[in-house]
Amino acid sequence: MLAIDLQNLTKRYRQVTAVRDLTLQVAPGEIVAFLGPNGAGKTTTIDMILGLARPDAGRVLVYGSTPAEAIARGDVAAVMQTGGLLKDFTVRETVRFTASLYATARPVDEVMARAGITHIADRLVGKCSGGEQQRLRFAMALLSDPRLLILDEPTTGMDVEGRRDFWSAIREDAARGRTILFATHYLDEADAYADRIVLIREGELVADGTTAEIKARATGRSIRATLPGADLAQLEALPGVIQVEQRGDSVLLQCNDSDSVARHLLLHTAARDLEIVAQNLEAAFVALTTSDTDTARAMRGAA
Repeated sequence: MLAIDLQNLTKRYRQVTAVRDLTLQVAPGEIVAFLGPNGAGKTTTIDMILGLARPDAGRVLVYGSTPAEAIARGDVAAVMQTGGLLKDFTVRETVRFTASLYATARPVDEVMARAGITHIADRLVGKCSGGEQQRLRFAMALLSDPRLLILDEPTTGMDVEGRRDFWSAIREDAARGRTILFATHYLDEADAYADRIVLIREGELVADGTTAEIKARATGRSIRATLPGADLAQLEALPGVIQVEQRGDSVLLQCNDSDSVARHLLLHTAARDLEIVAQNLEAAFVALTTSDTDTARAMRGAA
């Protein structure tokens, strides 16, 4: 049985189509990064999976049931970026209160330890940092022991160590069979932790595959070299060069034939400290989600 089964999903807000004929399936135990630029339709899609919005067309099934049925069974939980916390409660009081809403719930101390917030159990929620509040939301989401966990910008406000610990816990949960769907602007998190990446743009799916497969969609490589006084026009005219940018004493060349360009730089110019880099996930993201007229400029910024 699929964890998430979206068939021809469409959602409109007056004249704006937020999600357009989206079909997507997620298998149990997968960690899927759901990515796209602002306004791409990510939040609207997540809202429909959670039953917070109703599609105008298409179907949403979560473990074979409607979102409302899946949530009533405790199969689905979410960690959202904002909201849902009472600032005058302590951290422990918040988790206990949330646990009381379920017919059966995991032990409060267990989920607090899992979320890494035991040491702030007696702190008022209003005194917690943004990252600590996100960890609290994570603990609350674990209470029902959900089969599907949806994360919307889950590590916002966390420091580097907090982000690493959070994703370590998520990977352990996925290894036990929990399905994870997360939206994030931290592309390094998607690169490091997702089994699969789904990219949407203007409400439509534009790419779906492993991190390696998505990266492969951004063709070419970048060459960076120290070359004071470089003749940019001459470099742009070289076969295999797509774009050239001056950065101080260095040049950055986007290439579709990096070998021949590198050979020319080393043999026929004073270039030194030459570095060839394959396109990263950010470059692929920009290439796949940016309009054609802006792609070249955005690719330069991403590199």
